[in-house]
Amino acid sequence: MPRQMMKQDEMEMTTAQMCGAAGRFAAGADPVKRGQILDGAKRVFMKLGYDAASMNDVTREAGVSKGTIYVYFQSKEDLFGALVEREKSAFDAAIQQILAESNTVEEGLRRYAIAHAHFILDTEMIPTMRILMGVLDRMPALCQRFFASSPTNIKVLLQDYIAAANEKGELSVEDTDLAARQFIDMSTAGYFKKKLFNDIPVRPDDKEIERVVESGLRMFMTFYAPRKDATSD
Repeated sequence: MPRQMMKQDEMEMTTAQMCGAAGRFAAGADPVKRGQILDGAKRVFMKLGYDAASMNDVTREAGVSKGTIYVYFQSKEDLFGALVEREKSAFDAAIQQILAESNTVEEGLRRYAIAHAHFILDTEMIPTMRILMGVLDRMPALCQRFFASSPTNIKVLLQDYIAAANEKGELSVEDTDLAARQFIDMSTAGYFKKKLFNDIPVRPDDKEIERVVESGLRMFMTFYAPRKDATSD
């Protein structure tokens, strides 16, 4: 049998295994159905909170049967954890692309900070964190899924970006973890805490966000600027 035909047969077998004999996805494997459930769950959790929400609420909002929802998610905790991970992964991927596409370290840091500020101010990240804080003592494992420092975590991505710039001589940084945390705090200037505690009655406009970012960026670049060769004349 020609090699090309063998590859085609292997691809067809893999597709058949995923979709089943009738050409449909195996139980719990349909990404569209999974997304439909997560979209419904997001609306329910944001409206009712974690404790008040039920799987029945999610089934009604998502337009699926109770049997279907349990094929995809074992429990409310499992469902909420999957929702948190989906939202995090989408933003982490966007940040990764921003840093990869930036031509200079200053450009990358600026774009990172603006995206992070918008993430704080314009998404459900803070409401989600409030929900997590409410169940922290009872469900530490659930909270760890949100705060875990995975390789694609936005703070870890920034730390790696700073470390790479340090290696290339674009920055002079001794503690990349500290530098990453400092930049996040300086470039968003309290937006996180203010939003978390509902202390932002009016959302800052984009011009104000850029002003805050630029101020933090200047401080960071000044402090961590490459050091001049001490032996040079």
